[in-house]
Amino acid sequence: MWVAPDADTALLTLHRMSRYIPHFIALSASSPYVQGQDTAFDSARLNSVFAFPLSGRAPLTLTWDEFTVYFDKMTHTGVVKSMKDFYWDIRPKPEYGTIEIRVFDTPLTVERAAALAGYVQSLAAWFMQDQPFMPAEDDYLVYTYNRFQACRFGLDAVYVDPATGSHMPLREHILMTMGLVERHAASVGASASIHQLRTSVERADNDARWLREKQGEEHLLAEVIRQAAQRFRGGVTHLQQP
Repeated sequence: MWVAPDADTALLTLHRMSRYIPHFIALSASSPYVQGQDTAFDSARLNSVFAFPLSGRAPLTLTWDEFTVYFDKMTHTGVVKSMKDFYWDIRPKPEYGTIEIRVFDTPLTVERAAALAGYVQSLAAWFMQDQPFMPAEDDYLVYTYNRFQACRFGLDAVYVDPATGSHMPLREHILMTMGLVERHAASVGASASIHQLRTSVERADNDARWLREKQGEEHLLAEVIRQAAQRFRGGVTHLQQP
């Protein structure tokens, strides 16, 4: 969640953040198992969410007046009664003046959750201060592809830049973005968050990988779950020394 200074800025930030949805998915992925089976996805949870009506991306409305027109049309259909009926990956929260990023899996440590929040804050500060690009409908041409790649392969995914059409490893795009927001991270007190996540990306290390490695050692998911809960309660950092 990120607090916006005004409603129009919130919508611009929402659509700028959409280019970085694969970052958020891959960095937080921690749901490779469903009912005891490895799904081959780093984030299988989002497959279930994507089945919901009105899931996925928000419509490209760049002012609050435009969004209000869309919302009124949707409520007129009877399909939507409140903002809670939208299951978008990012949605406005007007009663709090925030936007919600809803693609994160639950991190296995509080430290990693805080680092992810710091990354979001750094991106938002970059968007507000530098306004690096104007959102456009073409940004969404590769949205579902990039989203799938991050869910399936995590930090080993391929990222397609919607502005240039270039393909690159998602890890490379995350590291490049972290370099761009480094100054803004310092301004919001998130430099340590960026450092922690950068180290994780360089090692291709997320919580899905940790869970699979533990299952490979234990061959018993109940024990893996016990250790994961112990890590969360104990505040053990996600980043292990080599």
